[in-house]
Amino acid sequence: MKTTLREFIKNYESGKYDDPGVLTMVDAGWYDWFSDDEELKGKLDALFPKVKEIAQSPKIDNEKVYVYFKENCTINGELYDDFKICDIETGDVIYTIIPVSFCKKSRGNAVVWAFDKYLPPHKSSKEMTFETWHALKDYFGLT
Repeated sequence: MKTTLREFIKNYESGKYDDPGVLTMVDAGWYDWFSDDEELKGKLDALFPKVKEIAQSPKIDNEKVYVYFKENCTINGELYDDFKICDIETGDVIYTIIPVSFCKKSRGNAVVWAFDKYLPPHKSSKEMTFETWHALKDYFGLT
């Protein structure tokens, strides 16, 4: 069973994910990556404050979602991280959040992909680009 977002935050803050070993990082929610395994703990530590901020959003029910992490590689080889907020019952991704994008059209910006299962397949997601993390937080009702 997946760990709720509330439980993930509690686990992180209690030190459950302090061991940088790959099994601990997978338990923390790392799903896919290109970097060396030893880099995952530092990436988790960098993403955690952002996850914790988003968890305070009125758009997020911390008992009904979970989080997982992915490192992405652009065509030109630049790596960037995202985290996904997913429905704990269905596993459906609700939000993909990229704190800093390295994709060509959104380079340096924060990006949110919002997914809505009720839209037609050709309109199943909406990409929103924000110039700053602060602006992204505003979308989530946090500023």
